[in-house]
This record gives sequence, structure tokens and C-alpha cells, in this order.
Amino acid sequence: MLFMSLKNASIIFIILFIPILVTAQSDTIKYDVTLSSAVSNGTYSPFWFQSNRFGVVSSTPQSAFLSTKISKDYGNNQRVFDYGFIANALMRTDTQKKELFFHELYAKANVYLFDIAGGFKEEIIGNQDSTLSSGGFLHSANAQPIPKIFVGIEHFTSVPNARDVQIKGGISHGWFKDDVYVTNMLYHHKYLNVRVKATDYQLWFEMGLDHSAQWGGVLPGSVVQSDKFSDFLKIFFGKGGGLESSQAEQINALGNHLVSQSLKIEGHIGDFKLNGYWQNLSEDGPIILIWNSMNVRDGLWGFSVKNDKFPIIKGFLYEYLSATDQSGPFHDKDGVIYGGNDSYFTNGVYKSGWTNYGRTIGTPLITSPLYNTDGYVGVINNRVRAHHLGFEGDVEGYKYRLLSTFSENYGMYYGRFKPMKPNTSLLLEVTKRFPKLWNLEGQLSLGADFGTLFGNSTGCMLSIRKTGDIFKY
Repeated sequence: MLFMSLKNASIIFIILFIPILVTAQSDTIKYDVTLSSAVSNGTYSPFWFQSNRFGVVSSTPQSAFLSTKISKDYGNNQRVFDYGFIANALMRTDTQKKELFFHELYAKANVYLFDIAGGFKEEIIGNQDSTLSSGGFLHSANAQPIPKIFVGIEHFTSVPNARDVQIKGGISHGWFKDDVYVTNMLYHHKYLNVRVKATDYQLWFEMGLDHSAQWGGVLPGSVVQSDKFSDFLKIFFGKGGGLESSQAEQINALGNHLVSQSLKIEGHIGDFKLNGYWQNLSEDGPIILIWNSMNVRDGLWGFSVKNDKFPIIKGFLYEYLSATDQSGPFHDKDGVIYGGNDSYFTNGVYKSGWTNYGRTIGTPLITSPLYNTDGYVGVINNRVRAHHLGFEGDVEGYKYRLLSTFSENYGMYYGRFKPMKPNTSLLLEVTKRFPKLWNLEGQLSLGADFGTLFGNSTGCMLSIRKTGDIFKY
């Protein structure tokens, strides 16, 4: 199988860059060690203790972890060639199990404008706020990183002879390793973002398109899904499968496809930076412009204000998520195809849906399967409406982050919650660096959930972190 033969490509990629360590100049190898422990009194750890943390913090009420990371990023000076890497070993224990594994193992290189990378690492994909958001609709920081190979332009880059026009984009091929229902499942992702500057008004207008898919793998009963290059092309263009594919994939598209369009406007008023963004999600074709889509009532809308002049409140964010419409309740009825019941993050062939290691890859407000009490591996609550607030600032050297989320959870069209399950999740996170105490950084987090979705829970999490340089060369 062509793509299955690429499994070791990330390791080969890392090995190829070892000789560069000898010849590179003016670079720094850094270390980052974090010890953290969480205690709570509910069935689960508070929602914001464990969500949007790339699967590091356990969902159990008592847990602890030790993260040890070494890394090198691109240098500050632009070069024709640059490189970076991350190796992050994680030891975690909770009430159910003890684990030791690589949470991140990643190498990357930049050649002129282009980036190539291999491995798995924490990364933010999407135009949402990076510190206060509840998470992007299609991609968030909720799930454990997926091993992949990436080629593209990772950061916004000006188009030649048009400096007020910038682009970024790329394509990834990866491998799901959780093997929950379908084993050896493959990952596809490509994206393109374009932004244009209105110079007279100091505004940036941005539009983006993301396409992700799950495909290939082995179904229960040793049914092997074809993953030839011809199948990759069908995944790339969202085409139906051949005779060797399941009947559903012959009628519809091969694999499980998810598409997100996004819009963003960014500007400055005095010392304040303002952002407004909109993300949607499409599980079925045809894909039309975001404001004309069948499920236009669904989306993630966000507005943020950031500043450096008033440190007590350096950032504010409000988001509204709606995932209740889903193009209507019926995909088909009485022989008529309506195209509704999009049923976000689920799939008939890939039963675990848009998840990785039990957590949704997209917004965590669509409930992850790890909360399922019956052991089902897929999503059972994707009709959600939520309001989310975030604040961050600095008070006399004590940095804080405050999150507050209220959600209404309706289950699914074919599995409704009766009655609706409300939930409120709160987080207060305070961080302080102590220069006279080995420059340690301490963080105290208080979290709470109230409602019938997860049950009531309050908890405390304490973290100690030490960062620094190993050596420069």
C-alpha cells in the first residue's frame, strides 16, 4: 500500500536533519519541564482543566503529569534555510492508568518561502483567538496531535509585487494511531488562507478554506479500505469510491470529509487591536460560499480586543457557537433527498468520527466520546448552542486567564436529549514567575462545571514549570 509505506517518513526526516546540528550557526536549544497535578470532586475533571490542552490533562478527577521537552525554533533572522525540532516526553498518571509516551516528536525546515515538516506537535489551526477561544469549529487544541508530513507556506507571506496581499497554505498527509474502531486510518488536510490589507483604513480582510478527511484503514472483520494513489486523488477532490469501496462511499464521497470556510477582519483603533471572525462547517457537498450554505445558521462567531496599554485587562473575547441547524433534520425522507442532518463529527463508516484518542479534533463544545458512559466510540451530542467569554491580563506580575462558557446541549437529531442538558464551565488560571526561586513559574487553576451534561464538579490544579536554554551554537 503506497501511503502505508510512508509510516516511517517522519523518523527518516528527523534523522536527515541531525548533521545540520553540527554546521548551523547562532541557534539555541531550549528546555521546558512542567510538573502538574489536578484534583476535583466530580465524576470528571472540570471541563476547562482538560479541554483544549492537546489531550495532556486526564479527564479523571485526580491526575498528574510530568512533561519534559527540548526544542529549537526558527531563528529571528531570516535565512535562506532554517530548521527546528521538538521532542516532548510525557509521563501521566490518573485513577485508571499510568502512561509514558512522546507527546510531541517533530522536525521542520524552511527553505526560502516554503516549509516542510514531519512528526506530531501541538499547533493552532484556524483564525480563532489563540489564548481565549473555545476552539475552532473544525480544528481546535482539544485532541492529541496527529503524526503527519506537511508541505506548504506555514505563515502569511506577501505575494511578490503585491505586499498588501498575503497568503498561507499547505497540504498534510498523516496517520491516526488511536485505532479505536478503524485501524491504520489515514489523515488528509489542506488549507489556503488569503488576506488583503485596506491600507487607507489599516484593516486586514481574510478568507480561508480548510478541507480535512479520514480515509483508508482496516474496518472490523479485516475489511481493508483501499489506499492507492488513485484513492488519494479521490480524497483530494472529494470524489466517490470505486467498486472496492463500501456502498456508502460509492454513492457519496470516499472517506469522511469535513470542510470549513472562514472569514476574518482585523484592525486597530489607537492602542487596541480588534478581531472579528466567522467559521462554518460542511459535512456534505456541494460546497458553496459561507453566506449561502444550507447550514448558514450554524457557525462559530468571535470578537476579541487586545491591548498592551492597560495590563489589568489585556484581552477580552466573546464567542457564539451554534451547531443546532445542521441543514435541517432530514437527510432524506419518503424518497426525497433534503441534504440535512449533517450530524457533525460523525460518520457511518468511520464510527469514531472526527476524534482522536476519544477527544473531538474540532470544537470541544461538541462532546467528546470519552464522556460516553456506554462505551460507544462516537459523538452523541453535536447539536450545541454556546456562549463563551474570555479575559486575560496582568496584575502586579500575576498573569491571569478567565474563561466562562454556557452551553445548551440537545444531543443529535436521531438521539435527542430530553430534556436539553445545560452546562456552565468556569476557569480561573493565575501564573507567576519567581526570579529569585530558580526562575520557576507557578500556576494555580480553579475550575468548575455546573449542569446535567457532565455533572457538577469543582477542582484545583497546580503546575510548576522551568524553562531555559540548554546551549547556544
